[in-house]
Amino acid sequence: MSSRKHFAIFTTASLPWMTGTAINPLFRAAYLAKHGNLDVTLVLPWLNARDQVLAYPDNNTFDSPETQAWYVRMWVEERIDFGTSFRIIFYKAEFSKETGRIHPVGDITRYIKRECADIALLEEPQHLLQEKYGQGFKKMFKQVIGIIDTDYVTPRFPMFPMFGNTWATQCHKMFILPGATQNLTRSVVCNVNGVDKKFLEVGKTKLTQLQSGENAFPNGAYYIGNMRIKEYKEFFSLLSKNQRNLFHLQMDLYVCGSEDYNAVHKAARRSGLAINVYPGRDHSDPLFHDYKVFINPSTTNAACGTATEALAMGKIIICPNRPSNEFFKNFPNCHTYDNVEELVQLTLNALSEQPHPFQHMQDELTWEAATKRFAVAAGIKPLSDQLAPFIQLANMQRYNKQSWKTPTKRFI
Repeated sequence: MSSRKHFAIFTTASLPWMTGTAINPLFRAAYLAKHGNLDVTLVLPWLNARDQVLAYPDNNTFDSPETQAWYVRMWVEERIDFGTSFRIIFYKAEFSKETGRIHPVGDITRYIKRECADIALLEEPQHLLQEKYGQGFKKMFKQVIGIIDTDYVTPRFPMFPMFGNTWATQCHKMFILPGATQNLTRSVVCNVNGVDKKFLEVGKTKLTQLQSGENAFPNGAYYIGNMRIKEYKEFFSLLSKNQRNLFHLQMDLYVCGSEDYNAVHKAARRSGLAINVYPGRDHSDPLFHDYKVFINPSTTNAACGTATEALAMGKIIICPNRPSNEFFKNFPNCHTYDNVEELVQLTLNALSEQPHPFQHMQDELTWEAATKRFAVAAGIKPLSDQLAPFIQLANMQRYNKQSWKTPTKRFI
C-alpha cells in the first residue's frame, strides 16, 4: 500500500457557485496536491438539474458529475501555473431555498475508502456536520480539521437540524479565518486562504502606473460581498449622521444574492445618500480595478476573501479594529478604526492619498504562502518539514498568537 498520506477535502459549495466557499477548497486542493507527498481528493456536492438551476448563476448546468469535474479542473488550471493532480468525486446533495445553501444528503463519509481515510478537511463544518450524518467523520478519519470563515455564534438559519456550536465536537482541530468571530475549543485563528494570482498581477500593474505618475485609481470607494441587511442599514445610518464631513463621498456597493440586493437597494434609496447599489459580480472583473478604497464596515463577517483580493490589487482597505482583521493589520494599506470618528477620518484620508507600494509583502497573500501557513500550524508532514525552522517559528508566532487553547501538537 502507498505510504502517501490521504487527504480528503469536503465542501458544500462548488463551481460555478462563485463564492469563497466554492473557490477556496479548489485552490487548497491544487496546492496541497502540489506539495507534501499528499494524495488529495476534493469531495464536491452533486445537484440534480432542478437544483442546479436554483443554485448556479447564469444558467450554468451540467448533465453529469464528469462534466462538472472537467469544468472545475479547467477553471483552476487557468489560474495556476502548474497542472492539477488531485482527484474529484461527488456526493449527493440538494439546494434549499430556505437557507440559500447546498446541503448534503446522507452520510458523505461513505464516498471515501477506509484505507484512504487519513485526514478529512471540512470547509465550513457547520454545514457538513449535521445531526443525522455528522457523527461519522471522527470514527472514520484519523484526523478531522475544520476551516470556518463565517460567524455562526448565533445561527443565521435556525432550521438547520444541527444548530449552535455542537458540530464543533466533531473536529479534532479547527482553523478560524479572519472572517469568523467565534471562540471555539481546539481552534486557532490563522488565515489559511490565499488569492488568485490575477489579483496580484493587477496590483503589479497599478504599482507600475503609480511609479510612472499615472492616476492608477481614478474611482473612489466600494464594497463587494455579503453583509446582513441590518448591517447595511446601520452603515447607512452612520454615513447619514456624518454627511457633513463626507459630503463628497460616493460609494458603490456590490451585493451578492438577489434577495439581499433588492433589500439593500431599497434601504439605500430611503437613506438619501450618494450610494449606488449593484448586483454582485466576480471581484476580478476589470470594473473593480480602478477603485482606490475598499470599505468593509461589517462587524460579524470580515469578508476576508474580498479584503485580501483588494489588498493584492494594491488598494487601501478600511475595516473595524477587531481580532478578526488581525492578519490585515500587517499591511500598510490596511487602516482599522475603533469608532465612527476614526472611520470618517480614515475614509477622507484614503480618498486624498495614494496607496503605499508593498510589493515585498505580496508573497504573503499567495496561495503558496497560505498553504505553508496551514501546513505549519496543522503539522502536516512532510510539507511543514520543508520549511526552515525559523520560518515555522515566525509563522506560528505571527498568525497563531493568543489562539491555541492547548499546546500545539502535530497531527501526523
